[in-house]
Amino acid sequence: MPLPKRRHSRTRGRKRRTHWKLAVPNVVDCPHCHSPRLPHHVCTTCGYYNGRQIIPAKDA
Repeated sequence: MPLPKRRHSRTRGRKRRTHWKLAVPNVVDCPHCHSPRLPHHVCTTCGYYNGRQIIPAKDA
């Protein structure tokens, strides 16, 4: 099994991990009920997508 020739410093490992980030999801307002939803997805509150009701709305 190959072994690394030299050890990596803590700084080198930490600098490599600075790019490990979570992306913030883009949220838009639903044009029907104005609740936040993901773009190109059916609104989970009212069930509308592209001006049509796709799924029945949740009961409050």
